[in-house]
Amino acid sequence: RSGAMTSSVAATRSPARIELAELINLKPAGESINLAGLRVHALSAGGHLSPFKGRGVEFDESRPYQEGDDLRTIDWRVTARTGKPYTKVFREERDRPVIIWLDLRQPMLFATRGAFKAVRASQAAALIAWSTVANGDRLGGLVFSEGDHVELRPRLGRAAALRLFQTLTQPERWERDASRSDDDGERALLRLTRVARPGSLVFMLSDFRNLETGLERHVRQIGRHADVFLMHFYDTVEQELPPPGRYRVTAAERTFAIETDSKQARDRYRAQFAARRSQLAELARAPSIKLLDCATTEDPREVLARRFKSR
Repeated sequence: RSGAMTSSVAATRSPARIELAELINLKPAGESINLAGLRVHALSAGGHLSPFKGRGVEFDESRPYQEGDDLRTIDWRVTARTGKPYTKVFREERDRPVIIWLDLRQPMLFATRGAFKAVRASQAAALIAWSTVANGDRLGGLVFSEGDHVELRPRLGRAAALRLFQTLTQPERWERDASRSDDDGERALLRLTRVARPGSLVFMLSDFRNLETGLERHVRQIGRHADVFLMHFYDTVEQELPPPGRYRVTAAERTFAIETDSKQARDRYRAQFAARRSQLAELARAPSIKLLDCATTEDPREVLARRFKSR
């Protein structure tokens, strides 16, 4: 097949890293995915009809209290200062913040088939970004690896997408470094709870390895006021060891051999993956949290298209 709209996103130039031009070229594919649901043409605040939570609200001003005002909106500070009751006036945000939380830690730089988990996650991030721009919503992000966290405040327009892509394609993010052992995934989760404002649409792109401690607490906290999509990236060999035998493995510039003859070891390995996947599935039982699985052999566009409507 040929053409930007029909070519497979999975056909990446390199299975081990992503380039800026590739992410930019995903624009037509991203625009074909409608993350927001139905568009409406009314001039009132808010431009989407969707099953998601409503947009957030921002404080606009304080004015004298009027009969019928909600007592919960009284501005107590201004009331105390003036000696007269004042109420807060809010305005609904006209665009929905979309936050992409992208994991580029060392375990994401891995695949035995297809492309690295980090490559697939970056492609998914680009598709989400272009869809966000097409919807007229604000795009923000939090990109992290061992000891490196980049926070991108939500902004409107193509420039917001390009800013994210430039962050993703910096060469140092794709270099293996066995000495970088500061995982700090807990810190990335904590920062996301502070970035995701009420009404946001949050995409968490990761293999979710070594995040078991704080993952449930932080995701549920975010899900109370925002919509969360957990996009789980994995390689088939992480799901289950290859057939019994001896295999040579290269990782972090080291080569070593593994043996998969032990049934006990194979069962334990399989159970570890199943437990992590079950934790994600349990989280996704909450109304505001959804789970998408994406193998390293899959096309992220097809995975997203199965969940979201096309334009």
